[in-house]
Formats: sequence, C-alpha cells, structure tokens
Amino acid sequence: MKFSAWPGLAAPWNEVLEISRHLERTGWDGLYFADHFMPNQEDVSGPTQEGWTSVAALAALIPRVTIGTLVTGNTYRHPAVLAKMAAQVDIISGGRLVLGLGAAWQQNEHEKYGIEFGTVGWRMKRLEESVQIIRSLFANDRTDFAGKHYTITDAPLAPKPVQRPGPPILIGGGGEQVTLRIAATYADQWNVWGSPDTLARKGAVLEQHCEKVGRDPKTIHRSAQALLILTDDASVVERARERSRQPLLAGGVDEVVDTLGRYRDAGVDEFIVPNAGLGAFERQRETYDRFMQDVVTKLK
Repeated sequence: MKFSAWPGLAAPWNEVLEISRHLERTGWDGLYFADHFMPNQEDVSGPTQEGWTSVAALAALIPRVTIGTLVTGNTYRHPAVLAKMAAQVDIISGGRLVLGLGAAWQQNEHEKYGIEFGTVGWRMKRLEESVQIIRSLFANDRTDFAGKHYTITDAPLAPKPVQRPGPPILIGGGGEQVTLRIAATYADQWNVWGSPDTLARKGAVLEQHCEKVGRDPKTIHRSAQALLILTDDASVVERARERSRQPLLAGGVDEVVDTLGRYRDAGVDEFIVPNAGLGAFERQRETYDRFMQDVVTKLK
C-alpha cells in the first residue's frame, strides 16, 4: 500500500511548500491538493490558494513524489484547456502528475464566480465527455469531438505529456450508478472517502461496472482517505466520532494499523491522509511524522 498526504491550500504558500518538502523527505509517496476557490461556508473570505498553479509550482520544486489534484472540478475549465495544463505540469514534474477529476460539487463558488452549476446529471454528463476529450488529446495528434456539451475540431495538443499515453486520470466520487461507471470505463484510478466497509462495497460495484464494459478491475488503482485522529486518548476519539461528518481513521497506533489493514483487504492501493483536523503547522508535521514512523513501518 502507498501512503500520500493532502496538505491544505488555506495555509500561506511558504507553509504549503515547507510541509510538502518535509513530506517528500520523510518518505511519503504522493501529495494531493484540492481544486477550490473559496471556503465551503457562509463566510467565504478565508484564503484559498488556487490549486493548479500551486500544483505546477510544486511540480518544479518537489523532486520525487507523485503530485495530483483531488480533484479538479470539471465545470471550472474547458477540458481542452485542462488537458493542456495537465500536459505541461506533467512535463514540469518529469512525469509525476495524477490528473484527478470530478463533476464538481461546491455550489457557493459557482454562484460567486458566475459558473454554471446545473443539476447533478448535467455535471456528470459533462464530466464523461471531458474525460473522453482529455484522453484523446493526450494520445492523438489531432482530436475531433462533437458531444452535447463540448465540441472541438482538429484540435492539437503539443507538446505531449511525459507519461504516455498521458498522466493517469483519477475519477473521484462514490456515486454507484454513474461515477463508478465512468471510472470503470475511462479512469486509471478511482478515489473516494470512506471506511473499509464502504470501500469494499463500492469496490464491488466498480467491479460490476468493469465486467459490463469488459475491463479487468485490477487495472484501476484505488485510493481512499479519511480524517486521521492518531491518539491513545479514547475520549478524544469518541468526541471526534460524534462530531465528524467525514470517515475517520482514529485511535492509537495499533488500532490505526488494524484499520489500514482492513483498507488493504478491501482492495485499497493507496491511502491519503488529509491535513484537516491535524491542527496548526507544527502539529501537522508531528502527526504526519508519527504516522509514517509508527504506523506505516508497523503495517509494512
């Protein structure tokens, strides 16, 4: 199993760069970053650094790890423009980009910036067309595509990305009827929030979709994340479980190791640790270090 981290982009740039360099030096396999423009709350005045420009900078400054988006909101950029951006970041990184892509869900940033939000079905149909366009632009000298939402004509993409036929495309989300079908049909990777039981159940649905399209499900890399609460204080874990709306990876070292083993048994290839809930900068670094030194070494 691989282990990656998800630093937040609400912190100042110097802290994002410092923690990213520290994670690379201490053995993490990858770094992932969200693609949002503002906080998902009524007060949207808090700082949020732009995801793709941050990823591009880190691709040049961080030498070893995978760098990806978790995930790009498809509504924010035309797929041909996104393909061009992704190809360039893959070149800058020397072939280390993962292009995470999702239908987009954060309504307030659509409303504030005048970006059409539409229905869930409308966004999912656009996502499916986008993946096809991006894949074709990566792989082919010229692309023609005439869909319901996007049309491109005799479109080039040069220079090509380092990874061939292109950076792996990760589809994020757990929708069992549409999202997992899109992942089974087009994705190199699939990611979702969830417990080991959730991953096992949704993984089985993914495999059913793969069977329908004639694909070996083992060719899809699976990743998952949950909020990390690494503590021996049972009362802290209990309070976190009462308050959190997100899945938790919680408890002391042995309990966390056991839970990660269950993720691995559920078919998860990569576990991603968000910085959400880890506290201020120094505490984040301490928790990430403890996780790598005490948990990962024991699991392996």
